Amino acid sequence: MSVLRFDHVSKRYGGHEALSEVSFEVAAGEMLFVTGHSGAGKSTLLKLIHLSERPSRGAVVFDDRNLLKVRGRRIALHRRKVGVVFQDHRLLADRSVADNVALPLILQGLRRAEIRKRVRVTLDKVGLLARIDALPAQLSAGEQQRVGIARAIVGQPALLVADEPTGNLDPTLSAEIMALFEALPELGTSVLVASHDLALVKRMRKRVMVLNGGRLVDDIRPEDLAE
Repeated sequence: MSVLRFDHVSKRYGGHEALSEVSFEVAAGEMLFVTGHSGAGKSTLLKLIHLSERPSRGAVVFDDRNLLKVRGRRIALHRRKVGVVFQDHRLLADRSVADNVALPLILQGLRRAEIRKRVRVTLDKVGLLARIDALPAQLSAGEQQRVGIARAIVGQPALLVADEPTGNLDPTLSAEIMALFEALPELGTSVLVASHDLALVKRMRKRVMVLNGGRLVDDIRPEDLAE
């Protein structure tokens, strides 16, 4: 069963085609990577999943629904099912760690007691329960990234997408972040990571899709990755 499918998807900005005839599926409970040089189309692909952009041609199908048909208030409902981790964290500087992580649940209208419970459980999962009352400026870069991950997964999304999540982190912190991602499929969240860090991608031994000039030029299974 697939949680996400791209059917011959193209995205054009003026005279530039950022994606061209891209087709692939992401299975429920799968973790995979999309890689390629800067400008290959990785960020555009993620924006189409999150409905920050719409395809020029083709269909993006999420949970058996063509996202072209998702309009108005349904966009927010769709985004509850897709957690997003940004390279630059995008945390609210004047809010505590707890408040930052709680934000998606507040928007969903959950009760305060349920929000507190979920926030604590999620922060414990990413190793930050002791920092629950800290402000983002009091955290290291790795801790800020883990807060961003906690915020993305606290709503128990069907899919997590991450755009260069380890771009500003050292190798040790990068490995910790990837270990967090790797545990998510067992909890019911599929994971799609955009990264240009080929060494990291190869170490993870997961499926790798390769974009070049907006085209999907390779789809490598874990068993075919060279040592």
